[in-house]
Amino acid sequence: MARAAARARLRRPARRQGASPPPVGEPVRRFRAVVAYDGASFAGWQRQRDVVAVQEILEVALEEATGLPVTVSGAGRTDAGVHAEGQVAAFDSRTALPAQALKHLCDHLLPDDVRVLRVDDAAPGFDPQRECVGKLYRYLIRLGSDPSPAWRHTAWRVAGPLDVAAMRLAAAHLVGTHDFRAFRSDPGPERRAESTVRTVTRLDVDEAFGLVRIEAEGPGFLYMMVRNLSASLVEVGSRRRPPSWAGEVLAARD
Repeated sequence: MARAAARARLRRPARRQGASPPPVGEPVRRFRAVVAYDGASFAGWQRQRDVVAVQEILEVALEEATGLPVTVSGAGRTDAGVHAEGQVAAFDSRTALPAQALKHLCDHLLPDDVRVLRVDDAAPGFDPQRECVGKLYRYLIRLGSDPSPAWRHTAWRVAGPLDVAAMRLAAAHLVGTHDFRAFRSDPGPERRAESTVRTVTRLDVDEAFGLVRIEAEGPGFLYMMVRNLSASLVEVGSRRRPPSWAGEVLAARD
């Protein structure tokens, strides 16, 4: 069902009906792609049974472009509604099409809310998740009681003022290598036993033009970890908790 829905969202077929199929080469080639998307109408990155995800719409576009089944893997998963500016993905194909031709075909196939920024040939076995050196998550918070249509898909609206200085003090407790179990949502039985030690190399908070921006950077994060970190900083910024509370939550590992 999701595959059919994803195919229906493509702009137009890559090839005219009855046209010659694209050239197919013998060896399997590995490709690296950089992807950007507006996640408002997607159920996140990972392919799912009944709803359209970014991974799925990329796969059907590449299948149309090459005439061959394609499985795309990403550097990480994103949740429903999350946007991306430079997510790395990889896929294998026996196509003889140049990498630039694949990008060009994706430009014509994909809807306006998904873009393949570049496609390159990659080394065999390239793994965007294992070889990722860093991820940057950004939360934008729109301050004020009136919702703004311009920000409804890209910012979290918080009515009251936020104490940004207090948020920075709280964030300082969370930078470094720690057990972040307290900031992980339950990932389900398959991932529940994984290590909860992670490294946050940067957790910045700033404010400009009525927006508070939270940026978290590190090699990788737990399920819902950045969302929970951001929500905790807002608790402090709303003055419902003192800055030291963030460190107490971290130490509790609950």
